[in-house]
Amino acid sequence: MKIIRKLGDFEMKPGRRSDKEARRLAQSLCRDLAAVELDEVFNPYRHICVAHDARNAVAVRRNNLVSYLEAAILLGPRTAWIGRDLGYRGGRRTGLPLTDEAHLAALASAFGATRLSKATRTEECRERTAAEIWRAIGALETPPFLWNAFPFHPYEPGAPFGNRAHRRCEFDDCADILDSVLRIFEFGTIYALGADASAALSRIGVPHKRLRHPSFGGHMLFRRQMAEAYAELML
Repeated sequence: MKIIRKLGDFEMKPGRRSDKEARRLAQSLCRDLAAVELDEVFNPYRHICVAHDARNAVAVRRNNLVSYLEAAILLGPRTAWIGRDLGYRGGRRTGLPLTDEAHLAALASAFGATRLSKATRTEECRERTAAEIWRAIGALETPPFLWNAFPFHPYEPGAPFGNRAHRRCEFDDCADILDSVLRIFEFGTIYALGADASAALSRIGVPHKRLRHPSFGGHMLFRRQMAEAYAELML
């Protein structure tokens, strides 16, 4: 399935957007995401996880996403952090990029997104990547925009509760969504978290700076690189 979008669907107007426009853009993006169906890919805005989800999980995650996007559009962050995919302990459950259930309140506070809820019926789940991301955001005056190059959770056949990198063909099927999301904002700097996110941004021609992803022992380098990057922005 390939999402085809005319750029005119998203007006790239400078300056602050109205509440009505922000909500319209957020809802439109959520509908596009919910329409995507791919093999070995969990779409949290379309699919139910029978092992963990509450009965209304899809509606909750869609609401979480719209609330976050609406708040981010109104806030107008000047930087963006782009991860690779949704993780099975994080965005698969919450519907939010780089955010697990333990940090729903942190995202709500940082962006002023008041309508966030837990979508699962099982015990709260924590993700190491989300913990590092929100640790770093806690040191900033204003939060960055958070997103994933592939905004779904890809998994190996027969192993839905594990992570794998998205395939090139999977990215190509929904690359227009990433392009549309980034075009809504006027970012001064976009940071790719890791090589895969950097490669995805390069494929659609988005200028960015690559930083170490905080997972798999990369958290100390991530912390140092992020501190240096934001120190440079303050010069």
